[in-house]
Amino acid sequence: MKAIRTAIALALAGVSATAMAEIPEAQVTGGTVAGEVADGLSMFKGIPFAAPPTGDLRWKAPQPVVPWLGTRKTTSFGAGCMQDPGLAKQMGADVPLSEDCLFIDVWTPADTPADGLPVIAWIYGGGYNSGMTSVPLYDGANFARSGVVFVSISYRVGPFGFLATPELSAESGHGSGNYGMLDQIAGLKWVQENIAQFGGDPAKVTIMGHSAGGFAVSELAASPLAKGLFRGVISESGGNFAPPQGTPFAGSNLMTLPLAEANGKKWLAGLGAATLAEARALPAAELEKAQHAEGAPRFWPPMDGYVLPGDQYALYGEHRFNDVPVLIGANSDETSVFGGNRKLSPADFEAMVRKDYGKLADRILATHPHADEEQASRSAKQLASETSFLWNTYTWARMQTEDGEAPAYAYFFHRPTAQNPDGSGHGSEVALVFANEDARRAAWTDEDRALSQQLHGYWVNFAKTGNPNGSGLTEWPAFAPGRPTVMQLGAETKPIPVPFADRLEALGEYYAWRREGGK
Repeated sequence: MKAIRTAIALALAGVSATAMAEIPEAQVTGGTVAGEVADGLSMFKGIPFAAPPTGDLRWKAPQPVVPWLGTRKTTSFGAGCMQDPGLAKQMGADVPLSEDCLFIDVWTPADTPADGLPVIAWIYGGGYNSGMTSVPLYDGANFARSGVVFVSISYRVGPFGFLATPELSAESGHGSGNYGMLDQIAGLKWVQENIAQFGGDPAKVTIMGHSAGGFAVSELAASPLAKGLFRGVISESGGNFAPPQGTPFAGSNLMTLPLAEANGKKWLAGLGAATLAEARALPAAELEKAQHAEGAPRFWPPMDGYVLPGDQYALYGEHRFNDVPVLIGANSDETSVFGGNRKLSPADFEAMVRKDYGKLADRILATHPHADEEQASRSAKQLASETSFLWNTYTWARMQTEDGEAPAYAYFFHRPTAQNPDGSGHGSEVALVFANEDARRAAWTDEDRALSQQLHGYWVNFAKTGNPNGSGLTEWPAFAPGRPTVMQLGAETKPIPVPFADRLEALGEYYAWRREGGK
């Protein structure tokens, strides 16, 4: 069976099974690392890229890695960052959890460090409170077999990565709550300094993320701290263009720093921590458990004025972003996997919209059919998908096209099934993109493998050239507002207009109202 899987992977990659990588060791920041050479690849797992963020370094920017003596064996994944162990187990990860978790993994097909191959730097998802590089779904071997050096960057999640308080902001001098984002930036700096040792070209780095990872790479595209660290962005189901909340409102996850600080201070007080010293002395397991307690805040990167200097929508309008090619998209029924299939009566749906969308409620209702329970339930689910994913994605594509010089390539993944005739839920495309058959679901069919070869091919081409197009693939046009230039992937492959354009336009009016202070 392993031989069959390897043959499939090699067919997807279109490379020879006889090619052999020859980089068993590398000199990196901190010392020498020894990886594993197998199946034509060199693999290095668990390379430290920063000092353990423990003790007094909890809730601080990542610090320089602690050097080691001799050669460090890097053939096993490092610990995952602190999170719910049940979630980690669900994703198939089998590593310990620890605050000492800032590691990088590398898969490379290079024969020598001089090969100068393109690089993908992967940022995992998980709602910013879970996720790790060791999830089998994220194995980078097939990308490496396709001629790309694949790198996975770990980052702190939950309160360890995204707690903000006034005291933490005062301590840093430039806000708080974005330690997980600073981990990602430190990881990308490590890539710039070290990836040539693995046959990668630091001038050819594409950052890639899904879900929270997609939101993260969107923020990196707007962060001055990430300038020059990448030449392309791939975001699957993630974008950060909704207005920030000074007080909570529907349709946005992004908080202003004062709101995040107030939430964090209240949460720590509930744990009996009156000072930063007391908070840093709390056991990691206690903090992890407390983030799931009733009334705990949602830990999410705030608009801190430092990592993210402002509302990303405004930053793009002011041409203040990292202008690189982007490949971005969303799925047709994203929130169906988050319990979004609950039944709602027309009256319940209308009451929900009027409560959440204020002055723009009638506009939202007019674009979301709700004449009966079936329509109302579907519209509620679709509205959640649109606010969380679709509006952000296609707004990003439009603003990159209108305000930048580099192109945007937008997609819409739609593959209805008997189980979900409405479309494709969140994450449905990830296994196909990685060309990794997902053991948690049904075995792949030939149709699955063909679709995987297509998606994987588009993504690899983009990493290599900044353009997804290539031999044997349907032409994918660069995004152009008002034209059928969103690439539908899944059941059919063809350019289409922006899906649900009337609904997204109504949401755009809603978000403009919120930006103007509407309540």
